[in-house]
Amino acid sequence: MQTVYPWQQNIWETLTSRFPEVGHGLLFYGKNGCGKHEFAQHFLAWVLCSNKQAQAACGECMSCQWLKSDTHPNYVHITTDEENKKQNAKIKIEKIRDLLPFVQQTVDGWRVIVIEPAEALNMASSNALLKTLEEPGDRIILILLADHYLKLPATIRSRLQHFALDRVSPEQSQHYIQTEQPELSESQVNLLLNLSGAMPLSALQLAQSEWLNKRADFLMDWTNLVTQKNKPMLLATKWSKEMGFNDFIPMVEYLLGDLICVKLNQSLKNIDLSFDQIVQAYTLEQLFEIYTQIQHAKQLVEQNVQTNLILDQLFIKLMNVE
Repeated sequence: MQTVYPWQQNIWETLTSRFPEVGHGLLFYGKNGCGKHEFAQHFLAWVLCSNKQAQAACGECMSCQWLKSDTHPNYVHITTDEENKKQNAKIKIEKIRDLLPFVQQTVDGWRVIVIEPAEALNMASSNALLKTLEEPGDRIILILLADHYLKLPATIRSRLQHFALDRVSPEQSQHYIQTEQPELSESQVNLLLNLSGAMPLSALQLAQSEWLNKRADFLMDWTNLVTQKNKPMLLATKWSKEMGFNDFIPMVEYLLGDLICVKLNQSLKNIDLSFDQIVQAYTLEQLFEIYTQIQHAKQLVEQNVQTNLILDQLFIKLMNVE
């Protein structure tokens, strides 16, 4: 049975020991990869469960069975539209207005609403949510999940209890990763944590990524491209075959970020790579221009522009012929 992650245990005990005297509006926030979604699911199952255990829902009662089959009448999950999963997709006001009958009905037991990502609430849907937060009805818990809580309107934030789920000590991170993947060396664990913002779940995900072991090869090709000033299309074709666009772009972003760090005398994330040769080829301004082009490339992909054309343009930019 899944339990909460070690770094979340104190918050779990705080919430469960106070229950049912918890606020009706809860904000779980923290960096991507801290496990806030998993924590919210674990907690809402416990709230709805009719046979609660200390560390988890029972998993057997009718409520738990409903949750497993995604048919729980007392649980509503609100997110952006499936057909609108773009980078800046919003939660529309209609979805918040549709909550009213659910909030106002009289039922047995607790009711839970989860909104994620809370940053996707626009001004109209935020204002509609305020009414529910101010007059929530009996035995209702509203959970908002956010990466960056300061992106939420102050009017919403002030009506919620805040819980940071990304307070993970380096010791907790290392111990968790080594428990899950004991074959990793200490230096590999440190690299993964460096690249994942020190979030253990992101680090484990990163360990499985296609691009992790190809960074050095790409950096060598990039160095050759910028020193020899030729064959950008050939390299673009090579790397489009080597990995998918959605793996390739994060790899370039991580390396580019470290190039910028070298220029600014800041510590590197890719601690196993040397940027000494390539960094001489660019000014700081040129590196930021490349960053801007990468962000533009992501938008073009969302607009269904062919990725091979985008990569051709990017490699020409990387070649840095002024």
